[in-house]
Amino acid sequence: MMKKFNDIPLSILDLAPIVQGSNATDSFKESVELAQNAEKWGYNRYWLAEHHNMPGIASSATSVLIGHIAEKTNHMRIGSGGVMLPNHATIVIAEQFGTLESLYPGRIDLGLGRAPGTDQQTAYALRRTLHMGPEDFPMQVNELQDYFSDNPVSRVRAVPGQGLDIPIWLLGSSDFSARLAAEKGLRFSFASHFAPAYLHAALRLYRDNFKPTEKLEKPYAMIGVNVIAADTDEKANYIASSHQQQFLNIRKGIQTKLQAPVKNMDEIWSPMEKAAVEQSLDPNTTIVGSPATVRQKLERLQQSTKADEIIISSQIFHLEDRLRSYEIVSELMN
Repeated sequence: MMKKFNDIPLSILDLAPIVQGSNATDSFKESVELAQNAEKWGYNRYWLAEHHNMPGIASSATSVLIGHIAEKTNHMRIGSGGVMLPNHATIVIAEQFGTLESLYPGRIDLGLGRAPGTDQQTAYALRRTLHMGPEDFPMQVNELQDYFSDNPVSRVRAVPGQGLDIPIWLLGSSDFSARLAAEKGLRFSFASHFAPAYLHAALRLYRDNFKPTEKLEKPYAMIGVNVIAADTDEKANYIASSHQQQFLNIRKGIQTKLQAPVKNMDEIWSPMEKAAVEQSLDPNTTIVGSPATVRQKLERLQQSTKADEIIISSQIFHLEDRLRSYEIVSELMN
């Protein structure tokens, strides 16, 4: 039987934004406040994403921040959405997440991506070589699973890590990770919050080719959605302009912190730039509006995708607006 919107878990993807006029310390304090409220409001999991060389995102040391958020919360699952595995030696990620799981048993998720999460020059600074790349991702996933197994093939042991049951998710914005997640019988999360065009094809590919395992008998798909909710459609559209400016600056190659909302985006972007941003921020997966608007669009999206879970990202400038947005969405769960 198809799940209904009220039956599925809702989760949070926190990009730990650094807003104009603030710094990483402020960002981390706001993440703690959001996570603590999210736990109270009934969100299922709270993920942080690895990005580098981006002045508006503070979650570069992702595992460190996961530990900080886990320490400040009590029972909500905390994890990576995701760790960009090609940036790291696999053993290091196994040890880091083995440590996190040992500190916070039964609460840690390991979401893995194969993109660098940055530019090529920064990727080289992280790896000291570009010989390791996305094409090596399947091999690294195999290595990671081996490090976590009870009887690893490798003579190298992840301590802590070996024998721990840490759920591994594959993250993707195309068909590659959908195929790999299906082949390996892993959970899959699709980045429809910035790659909406491939959403339905990737989910179909994942479900049609899924191979059951002892740990996961049937496919489990989560989708990423941008949600900017406010008490009125007008207020939501106003605060959504910070997110629009962020995508505009990315397309223009401008590195900046998250900008304050503006009353009229047409004073900032050209018609061509507006069309390009709106292509990435598809209204089906970037949902902006009042509680009634958000509920209608989230229900429609869940029904069309049959998602098992929805993870929500909200790039909002003022903390009070950000908290209110997530509170409004939490009220839709009831």
